Amino acid sequence: MRAIHQLVAGYANGDAISNEARVFRDLFRSWGYESQIYSEQRRILPELRGDARDLASSREDFRPDDVVLLHLSMGSDVNEQFPALPGRKAILYHNITPAEYFRGIQEPTAHLLARGRQQVRALAGSAKVVMADSRFNADELTGMGYAAPQVLPLMLDFSQLRGRADRAVQRRYRDGLTNILFVGRCAPNKRIEDLLNAFYYFQNYVQPASRLIHVGSTAGMEQYHALLLSRQRELQLKNVQFAGSVTQAELNAYYSVARVFLCLSDHEGFCIPLLEAMTHDVPVVAYAAGAVPETLDGAGVLVREKHFDVIAETLGRVADDEALRAAIVVGQRERLARYERQDLAGDLRRHLAPLLA
Repeated sequence: MRAIHQLVAGYANGDAISNEARVFRDLFRSWGYESQIYSEQRRILPELRGDARDLASSREDFRPDDVVLLHLSMGSDVNEQFPALPGRKAILYHNITPAEYFRGIQEPTAHLLARGRQQVRALAGSAKVVMADSRFNADELTGMGYAAPQVLPLMLDFSQLRGRADRAVQRRYRDGLTNILFVGRCAPNKRIEDLLNAFYYFQNYVQPASRLIHVGSTAGMEQYHALLLSRQRELQLKNVQFAGSVTQAELNAYYSVARVFLCLSDHEGFCIPLLEAMTHDVPVVAYAAGAVPETLDGAGVLVREKHFDVIAETLGRVADDEALRAAIVVGQRERLARYERQDLAGDLRRHLAPLLA
């Protein structure tokens, strides 16, 4: 039986690329192919080591007629081993955050990111099929020497987002305060300090009975997290909640209690939480960076400049003006419907067709 195997820089729970690799694996098996996921052993979450394999000790799994799909998202030994593996090659680029955001804050991560960008450039020409999960990312590949990359938006499992919500979280945060939510890793490119700056104006001049909630892992970003806590104290902000990593049910609950979703990230290759917020009918206000305008596709409220006082006023309008909220939600539902109508599985098969023949 021929195989379509996938390579990832890391394999974990709650990680968008790991989640997509699982969706792909199920899809490839439904097409009649053998399919496994490979990474570096040290980057496979210990409890998931029965679900993914160590690439370095599994080279015999790969045959010349197999297809090998590399998810490019971070500097990794896997990226360097990819060209020498037997098989027909495909790349899916998820973007690699510029290392400059992490300099002086998290140098090991900055090194991995810089290495990753060097590897992306070195891999130009190594795969017959090249894809990116946004036009923004595809344009980056073109600038690094790749010929005609095709766009394949991320495949998301919306059933989990529409699943059970944690009642304890809902009880805790349905207390009359206006909840402003952001979901994403605690990382410098996410500009969480800008969330604090905008919330300062919102809490002091627009809606004092308010709360800012950030949901996202702080692992490996303890220094940045400490800087954020210092900034919160400096601004004398009340009701700022750093929730950290959460379960799916808890995440669903945080979306259910949010009045507005605010994203002020400086660099996004796709930004899945925008679609997650739409799934929960949470109006989105987002800074127009990277692929954010593409992902919103006309929905939500797009902010072109970071004037924090204006952003705070915008949050107030979106939170309190019921007619405006209803119009935003209608637009977001239409955007989400367009996204879900896409035949992404069919698109993936068409993109891979030259390798499957």
